[in-house]
Amino acid sequence: MQTVGVGFVGLGNMGSILAANLVNSGFEVVTHDVTGPERSPDGAAFAADVTDVAARSDVVVLSLPDGDVSQQVCESLAGAEMRRVTHVVDTSTIGVDAARRIDGLLARSGIGYVDAPVSGGLAGARARTLSVMVAGTEAACAAVDAVLAGLSDRRRRVGGRPGMAQALKLANNFLSATALAATSEAVAFGLSVGLDMGTMLDVLNASSGQSAATSDKFVNHVLTGRYASGFANSLMAKDLRLYLGAVGDQGAPSVLGEVTATIWERFAAVEPGVDFTRTYPFVEGSEERQVDER
Repeated sequence: MQTVGVGFVGLGNMGSILAANLVNSGFEVVTHDVTGPERSPDGAAFAADVTDVAARSDVVVLSLPDGDVSQQVCESLAGAEMRRVTHVVDTSTIGVDAARRIDGLLARSGIGYVDAPVSGGLAGARARTLSVMVAGTEAACAAVDAVLAGLSDRRRRVGGRPGMAQALKLANNFLSATALAATSEAVAFGLSVGLDMGTMLDVLNASSGQSAATSDKFVNHVLTGRYASGFANSLMAKDLRLYLGAVGDQGAPSVLGEVTATIWERFAAVEPGVDFTRTYPFVEGSEERQVDER
């Protein structure tokens, strides 16, 4: 049994799996979620509030929807009277500015912060193949290394300052969103001339057009009609807003970024909260919607 006590705040689709991974790795895990204990994994203890987590854990892992929520939770952790926590690992996608802001907030209370967003979907989380991008000081990363290993077998330290892993995660999600939208458009074109979707995917996945969109999202979710990757279109739209904001702050180029973000904003507005793999039927029907609008 691991001697480090681990807290986990945020038991959504991803968080509940990551918390279970920590339990299965032998940690004593204390969880909390505003919706209650229903998704707390077997073997974990549920805490009534965040301050209780702070009092019972050395390291607290976060899996939360956005930077505002992460900051609120970290303020509660830092302000807890009976605080035991010394480090926070944030697996949420919150953006560069939020990660830097939270790092400063926690540092003032003597708590180390590790920026550690994840990519790979729910299947990757269950299989422990999730990519964990890690940024933080050498001391902070070393202090939470065993906890990071409990989350996934694939971890990479990408920078020495919080915010750097967020930048890489946003770049990753921009590429993912662009590939999925572009694949949707390409497949819709192919079907319009009589091609079979399965045949198209077989050939694309053996050709230069192959991507995670063609090899995973379309094969496992679009072709099957499952549309159940576990990641919502509204979250992708949020991540693209964060990406564009960070790109603007850096003065980096953004041409495709604006186009991709517009597609996802429209998709999230028309069908809020649906699985992001439903991009295909949205893109496929976009011409008909444009005709109706005219």
